[in-house]
Amino acid sequence: MSSRFIHVDKNEYLLAVVAEERDSLLLGLRYSPTQLHFLFLSEDGAGAWQTRVSFRSPALVDGQWHVLVLAVSEGSFSLTTDCGPAVDIMADMPFPATLSVRGARFFIGSRRRTKGRFTGLVRQLVLLPGSDATPRLCPCVNPELAVLSIPAILHGLTGKPEDNEVLKYPYETNMKVTLGPRPPCTKAEDAQFWFDASRKGLYLCVGSEWVSVLAAKEKLDYVEEHQSLFTNSETLGIEVFVIPEAGLFVATANRKTTSAIYKWTDGKFASYQNIPTHQAQSWRHFTIGKKIFLAVANFEPNEKGQEFSVIYKWSQRRLRFTPYQRVPTHSARDWEAFEVAGEHFLAVANHREGDNHNIDSVIYKWNPGTRLFEANQTIATSGAYDWEFFTVGPYAFLAVANAFNGTSTRLQSHLYVRLDGSFQLFQSFLTFGAADWEVFHIGERVFLAVANSHRYDVEMRVQNDSYVINSVIYELNVTAQTFVRFQEIRTCSALDWEFFSVGEDYFLVVANSFDGNTFSVNSIIYRWQGYEGFVAVHSLPTFGCRDWEAFRTAAGSFLVYSSAKEPLSRVLKLRTG
Repeated sequence: MSSRFIHVDKNEYLLAVVAEERDSLLLGLRYSPTQLHFLFLSEDGAGAWQTRVSFRSPALVDGQWHVLVLAVSEGSFSLTTDCGPAVDIMADMPFPATLSVRGARFFIGSRRRTKGRFTGLVRQLVLLPGSDATPRLCPCVNPELAVLSIPAILHGLTGKPEDNEVLKYPYETNMKVTLGPRPPCTKAEDAQFWFDASRKGLYLCVGSEWVSVLAAKEKLDYVEEHQSLFTNSETLGIEVFVIPEAGLFVATANRKTTSAIYKWTDGKFASYQNIPTHQAQSWRHFTIGKKIFLAVANFEPNEKGQEFSVIYKWSQRRLRFTPYQRVPTHSARDWEAFEVAGEHFLAVANHREGDNHNIDSVIYKWNPGTRLFEANQTIATSGAYDWEFFTVGPYAFLAVANAFNGTSTRLQSHLYVRLDGSFQLFQSFLTFGAADWEVFHIGERVFLAVANSHRYDVEMRVQNDSYVINSVIYELNVTAQTFVRFQEIRTCSALDWEFFSVGEDYFLVVANSFDGNTFSVNSIIYRWQGYEGFVAVHSLPTFGCRDWEAFRTAAGSFLVYSSAKEPLSRVLKLRTG
C-alpha cells in the first residue's frame, strides 16, 4: 500500500471489510497516532470476537508518501515500512484459515461510510492472496515512490476454481522456514517448514511428522551389498513382483530340481515357497483380472521324459502358488506376458528340440471360456532366448532374441508388429548370440537394447575375445518408422539389460557373465547423459551374472542379480543423496 499521511489525531481506517447487516468488522487496518492495528474476526464454537494485532506506529505523519507492506500467514504478522527492517509478531490467536465474507462490503479509507474516515491520501492498494509483496518492492532507491504494479499472474483471475480443483497459481507465501539438519517436529513446530539444503527438499511439520512438500531430488551416490541370498542352486533368472495385500516377492529359476519364491520380510528376502522345476530358465509374473499367475520356463524334460513348462496360479486361500496349466515347450528359455486390445497372451521362447535350434516359438492366447491358454500363432526362431513386448502409440511390438542357428551365433533377431490379428515381421537386426532385449522410454524417445553374448561359428575356432563384443542400443526413428543404431557398448558375454531410474536420472545395468577367461567380471551401471548417451558410472563385482532386476520398497531402491555359476544371488542397495 502506498499512502500519504497528512494529519492523524484519531483512529482512522485505511481499509475495512464489514458485514453490513450486523455492522460487524470482519477485517480492518486502522491507524492511530501511536500504533497501526490489524483487526480480524475470530470464531470458534463458543462464539465470535475481534482480534487485534498492533504494531508500534512508525513516524509517517510527515506529509510524505510511504509504502506499507503487511504480510499475514496464520499466526505470523509482518510489517515493512519503506523497505526497512520487517517487524514480525507471532500472535496467540492465528489468522483464521477461512473467513466468510458473504454479504460483506469492502471499504477503502473508512470503516463504513464516514466512520473512521482516513484523512490522508491512498495512491495504490494491492491485495496479493497467499503472497508477500516485499520481494517485489524492495530494495528500492526511493521507497516512497515505489509502485507495485498488478502482477501478471493476477490478470484474469476469476477467483473460481475450475473443475472443482484448487486454484493453480504459483503464489509465493510468507512462511517460517528452518534450515540445517532435521529439526524436531512437535506441536511447537506445527505448520512450519524445514528446508533440507543438502538434498534440496522442503518439508512441512504436520502433527509429529515431516511431510514432503517439494520432493528432494534423489541422485545415485553409490551401490552397496544389502543381502546375500543363498539359493537352492545356480540361478538362471529372477522375477520380482508384488501381490496386493500379500507383499513383495522374488522368484528364482534354479538350475537343479527345485526353484524358490522368497518374500520381502523385515527389509530382506526370506524363503517362502519351493516349487519343483526342471532346469528352470526364467519366471514371468502376470495378472488377468483378479487372477495372479506365475509361469516358469523349463529347459529340461521331467522324470517321464516329457517337456512341459508350467503356469502357476496364486491361491488366496492357501497364500501359495499352485499348478494351473502345463504347456508343451522345447527347451524353453523365456515367457513374455502381454495384453493387446483387452486380450491376454503368453509367448514362449523355444530354444531347441533335440539338436535342432531352428524351431517354432509359440504365442498362446487366453480363452475366457475355457480359462486356459491356447496356441494362437507360431513364429520361426533360431535358438530363441528372449521375448520382449512393448507398445508405441496404437502399435504393439514383439522382439525375439535369436541366439544360435546350429552353426553360428551371427544371425538376425527380429521385431514383429501386430497387424490384422497376428504378429508380422517389422524389422531385423544383426545380433551375436542375442540373449536379451530391453525396451525403455526416456521422455518421448523409445530405445531398444540387445545383449550380445558371443561370436561363434563351427567353421572357426572360438577365440577368447569372441566373448568381449559390442552390445547395441537402438532408437526408434518415428519419421523413418524404423529403429536405428544409437550406441554400442563393449560387454563381456552380456546376458541381460535392466533399465531403471533414480530421481531424475536414468540408468542401464548390464549382466556381464564371462570374458573368455573367468566368470568373475564386473557388471556395469551406465547413466543416461543425453547427447553423450549412456556413460559407465559404477562397476559391480559379479560372478557368472545372469539376470538383473530393479525394485523399490519403503526402504529405498534396490537391484538384485542372479548367478548362473554359484548358488548365491545378491541384493544391492542404491544409496542416494
